[in-house]
Formats: sequence, C-alpha cells, structure tokens
Amino acid sequence: METAKVRAEDMEQAMTDKIEERIHAFLREKFPLARKNDIEKDTRLLEQGILDSLGILDVVSFLETEFSIPIQDEELLPENFQSLGTLSAFVRRKQG
Repeated sequence: METAKVRAEDMEQAMTDKIEERIHAFLREKFPLARKNDIEKDTRLLEQGILDSLGILDVVSFLETEFSIPIQDEELLPENFQSLGTLSAFVRRKQG
C-alpha cells in the first residue's frame, strides 16, 4: 500500500513539474523580463514587474489553450499569478 501511495505522489509531482516546465517556457518566450531575470519557481512575477494586467490576460489565454481549462473572471486573483509555483498549483486545481 505504501509503495502505491509513493508512486501516486511521484506521478503527481511529475505532472506538476511538467506543468511548471510548460508555463516557464511560455513566460520566457513571451515576456522579456522573464528571460532577463531567469525566473525560478518562487520568483514574484507581479512584484518584479514580469507580469502586469495585460500580461495576466496573455497567461490566462495560454493556460486555457495549453491545459484545456476554463478560467472565470473571479479566478483572476493576484494569488493565482504570484509565481510559477502558484500558477502550476492553480492549473492542477483546475484540472481536478
């Protein structure tokens, strides 16, 4: 039983890592400051000016298309867009 639990946790982490990689690649491609500052999982995207209100709309469009998830207006909260880590966690929640 423990082995199955560990395996499931490993699969979850692998999925999260894959989501982070895809978001990271998009951010580096789309936003010059993301390339210049080489963002990490906990880099504050909003505070460091990497994302602004228009950038968030670009990210939302990317997430909806890339991960086939609908994002509602009420989900456009700063805490969902703070970092690469919060973005990937948001996608995982949306995916169920």
